[in-house]
Amino acid sequence: MRVPAPGARYTGLAITLHWLLAFAILGSLGFGWYMTGLPFSPSRLRLYNYHKWAGITILALSALRLSWRLTHRPPALSSAVQASMPGWQLRTYHASHRLMYVLFFAVPLAGWSYSSMAGFPVVWFGVLPLPDFVAVDKEFAKVFKPVHAILAYTLLTLVLLHVAAALKHQFVDHDGLLTRMRFGRAPRGTLAR
Repeated sequence: MRVPAPGARYTGLAITLHWLLAFAILGSLGFGWYMTGLPFSPSRLRLYNYHKWAGITILALSALRLSWRLTHRPPALSSAVQASMPGWQLRTYHASHRLMYVLFFAVPLAGWSYSSMAGFPVVWFGVLPLPDFVAVDKEFAKVFKPVHAILAYTLLTLVLLHVAAALKHQFVDHDGLLTRMRFGRAPRGTLAR
């Protein structure tokens, strides 16, 4: 694995996966919040299926993103970014990224588990039936149901903190951190890796 130069940008695939997952996760969280407030109806059931499809897609994209990340070292933080971050912020930056990766998997797996326990199979895009992740246990499903929501809200909180930190770097610190994950040509003085 080659070590990228400080100030380098993420690869095009890493950038694409980042933004695809960002929009898919935010959309799925919003969609999940909306559908749980609807009265029981055929359209609510259809929305639950769409939500499950999104969750499985997020799971697949997360696996692809993690495999790419494990084989491609991220670009080093520039000296300007490092100078603007006290040690606690740097530790929080690394810890929050690791926790987000865990939640990229935990949230959809918890949803799939709940669906399996409740006896509702997952049929990806209405075409590909997926195996039950766990055995049907409707009593335990009632107890387990909040786990998916708690994990999802934890992920949402981390995503909002991630966005707030990126905006702080862009508009308060003016250190160019966002250029690492932006589409388009690299500004002068940065390298794309």
